[in-house]
Amino acid sequence: MPPTMTMNRLIHGAVRRDVDRLVVALGEVAANDVGRARDLERAFGNLRNELTHHHEGEDRWIWPMLAQVGVDPVLLATMESEHQSMSAALAETSAAMATFAVSGSATEAAAARESVVRTQIVVEQHLRHEEEDLEPVLVPHFESPEWKEVEKKLSRQPPRVAGPFFAWLTDGMSEKDRTFLRSTVPAPVVSIMKNVFGRRYNKDIAPVWQAKTS
Repeated sequence: MPPTMTMNRLIHGAVRRDVDRLVVALGEVAANDVGRARDLERAFGNLRNELTHHHEGEDRWIWPMLAQVGVDPVLLATMESEHQSMSAALAETSAAMATFAVSGSATEAAAARESVVRTQIVVEQHLRHEEEDLEPVLVPHFESPEWKEVEKKLSRQPPRVAGPFFAWLTDGMSEKDRTFLRSTVPAPVVSIMKNVFGRRYNKDIAPVWQAKTS
């Protein structure tokens, strides 16, 4: 039986998509193209912000709720530890991307790519751990009052946060995933958020991935 689709898995898919894009782009970028280097640094910064925001929501709301309903505290402690490891890896890559953005050199591009690949390993380990071990104990609580309360807290985002999030989440999304998203969030809400309040993402980030890399 295939795994239950969740909003969490949609977010994970967007994270994986951007990391893959960055690995490819850094391998193809022309030497000394400082403009392209700055664009890629900006795109990575957006990914880092979205992933950090996602994990802060888990740390603040989801893990405590699961602890309340009796989920193994060792598993939850591991999730928190993996978040910390990802934060450190993202910080390392952020520094590498910043250095690359200054020079645009082939050497710094290679160093940034190596950092992204290291971070990709750390991130993927956590995403898979969460999907394989954490989600099976979370999904049975989706209709519980405790989870409904968490959902309310997670959904209370100002348009300046929700707009860029939905623009990022839906960038290049498959029709299958769009269908699931529409079953979770009304299509008009997504459309308004991503097209009106997500304009900065559409203007400054999406074109980075659409541009030729060499």
